[in-house]
Parts: sequence; C-alpha cells; structure tokens
Amino acid sequence: MSAVKETIEELLAIVGVEADYRNASLTLLENGNSRYVRDLKLNFTSTLTSAHLSEKECALLALSIAVNNNNTVLTNFFEKQALAKEATAEEVAEAAGCASLLALNNVFYRFRHFTGKEKYTQIPARVRMQLMSSPVTGKEFFELMSIAVSAVNGCEMCVNAHENSILGLGATEERIFDAVRIASIVTSAGKIIY
Repeated sequence: MSAVKETIEELLAIVGVEADYRNASLTLLENGNSRYVRDLKLNFTSTLTSAHLSEKECALLALSIAVNNNNTVLTNFFEKQALAKEATAEEVAEAAGCASLLALNNVFYRFRHFTGKEKYTQIPARVRMQLMSSPVTGKEFFELMSIAVSAVNGCEMCVNAHENSILGLGATEERIFDAVRIASIVTSAGKIIY
C-alpha cells in the first residue's frame, strides 16, 4: 500500500468514514500520489487542540464551521467530538444555529459594506437575531464562533464588529486567532472530505 493511500485511510478513520470511501478530491490526491495528504492529516488533527481554547470549545467551533460549509461528514464528526468533550445538546444546537445566523448576517452586512450607500444602513434589517442576545455558550464564546464563521464567509464588516466585541468582553487576540485557525483548517479539510 502506498504511503498516500495509507494516510488517506488514517484520515478517514479519524473522521469515522470507511477506509474505502473516495470522492473526486480524494481520488485526485491518491492518483497523483500527493504529498499534501500528509499535511492535510497533520493540520486536521491539530484542530482539536489549542493553548487558548478548551477541547470542547475547539469542537464546537469546528462544528459551527462544518455546518456553515454544509459538510455532513465533518458535521457528524465534530458533533460527536463536542458531545465527547461534554458539550450539551443545547450548545451543539447553538453552534449549528450560529452558522445559520451568521450566514444571514454575513450576506446582509457584506451587501451593505460593498455598496457603501448610507441609505441601506437606514433601512431596518427586519431579521431576528435572538440567538445572539443570551447564548447558552456565553457571549464571548458565541462571538468567537461568529468571527470564525464570518472569516470563512468573507464578511469584513462582521469580522471587525465581532473582533471589537470579543476584545471588549476581555478575550485575547490569541483566542480569536485560534478560532479563525480552526475555521481555516476545517474549511480546508472539507474540500477533500465531504
């Protein structure tokens, strides 16, 4: 067995997928004997660790990104990880809800930002955002999930607003950085495992 095939099978085992599972992306990497598979596996296994976030927080952040990215395989994996790290069903649901709510906000506020028209900032948004008012995961952590989703979705206005909020709540830039690092790794893995 080639080293690439073996690494693919190890990665699939980590996320709970059968060793013979293949999709177009995995097949391309395997057929090309790509060294990238090793990097992908090492990057992915690092998502659950952080000096600034708990293991539960890492899993919930990753879950929110997997939901945001419509990735069923990684959503299932990170839901199991979050529950194994003692996340409640309510916290898991909030991670999923955060992804949906921020997708809405990112489109809406990115539009306002792109157009730069004062008129659009004066028209009421007429969208419900009660989830943000008293999150079960706590305001600071909900904001961390929000900035991670906003970074993935490319909303500069939301990223800046959430960063200001997080720092105002007393969090460190290291927590923010790790949240976005996790988001980038989950997004990267989702291009290959889906």
